Amino acid sequence: MGKVAAVLKVMPQSPEIDLDELKERLEDSLPEGAKLRGFEQEEVAFGLVALLPTVVVPDDAGGTEAVEEAFTNVEGVESVQVQETGRI
Repeated sequence: MGKVAAVLKVMPQSPEIDLDELKERLEDSLPEGAKLRGFEQEEVAFGLVALLPTVVVPDDAGGTEAVEEAFTNVEGVESVQVQETGRI
């Protein structure tokens, strides 16, 4: 079984969300078997900044779905979307 690296786009609910705290909550929410490989940030508009975490997950049924669901349930997250995926 291989692994998949994915870059997700996590949109905070508002520009007032503390991004460092949001990063910690996202990292704490990772399902078993998923590993975080870092964050990038992307200016969206009007002070809103999206987080772009890179996660590595086992290449089994479901792929990044468990991570997407976990991130969606984190306080302060408006939406989660897969930007890129690739096998490693």
